[in-house]
Amino acid sequence: MRKFVCALPVFLPLLAHAAALPASYAFAKPHQRVDIGGRHINLFCAGTGSTTVIFDGPAGDAGWAWFKVQPEVAKHTRACTYDRAGFGFSDPSPRPNTSENAAEDLHKALSVAGIKPPYLLVGNSLGGSNVQVYTYRYPGEVKGLVLVEPQSEDETTRSNKASQGFINKIYAMVKEHDQQCLDAANKGMKPGSEAADSCIGDPAQYFGPALGKQVKASMLTKSYWRTRVDEANAYDTSDNQLRALRKPFGDLPLVVLTRGVSPYMDPSKPQSAGNKALEDENAKIHKEIAALSSKGKQRVVPGASHGIQGDKPDAVTEAVIEVLAQIK
Repeated sequence: MRKFVCALPVFLPLLAHAAALPASYAFAKPHQRVDIGGRHINLFCAGTGSTTVIFDGPAGDAGWAWFKVQPEVAKHTRACTYDRAGFGFSDPSPRPNTSENAAEDLHKALSVAGIKPPYLLVGNSLGGSNVQVYTYRYPGEVKGLVLVEPQSEDETTRSNKASQGFINKIYAMVKEHDQQCLDAANKGMKPGSEAADSCIGDPAQYFGPALGKQVKASMLTKSYWRTRVDEANAYDTSDNQLRALRKPFGDLPLVVLTRGVSPYMDPSKPQSAGNKALEDENAKIHKEIAALSSKGKQRVVPGASHGIQGDKPDAVTEAVIEVLAQIK
């Protein structure tokens, strides 16, 4: 659920994990900042291979969301993360990061950088919507997809109905919280302040000291919160863009990964009927997306919440290698 994952830090499933890999240090600095017409998009590529794997992260996050996965995939082929406009080391854009705009930015960046297709695209949450839009817009370039808890065009409506209105309440709370963080950033958010603790928490617990420091520095800026709020306010637009493009993927190799752990329940309490209905609907949506390809597969990842790349990174790496083998 893209609107939930990158919101209140106390709810972030990713930040529940303390162990950070040494590979995180490589993500703490810019790599290839590509000029796409007066502003720059940051790309970080490693490895070699005929197929390039490209990662797009969840809402409100940069390419460093994949620091546990990209280095492993780079052992098999070229693997590139990128920062959407206004996140990480990419310049802000005067337009919001809708799925269409993100796909266009990425396409320009890859072209300017000379990173040629074929591509295998990987996206989590909102990034999952973005890479689907990219696949529809540039079908000749994309030879495989791995969708990690992907957003779909009707997910919000269907999930809210299944949860009897719970999802809309959560999303409204998150939207209010993020607006408060933007207001605080506009006034000057200070490290150690109540606002910083509420809006950012301690990223080093998950990302490690070097990358955690950079993530925190990014999230202290008003530019970050402006981009994040604008991206969230454009969710309906992104949904409509994917809806307008929606059609079968043909025989495109495709794996859809679904969470095995609900981010919306207290693990110390029995699962409610409403939560079970929500989780069943989420799995059903993913099964429908997988069915859009004759080579599509849907897989539930036990022990993983919405940020599967953080909870169970090996599951994502294995899915990428599986699809990569089909492309070759």
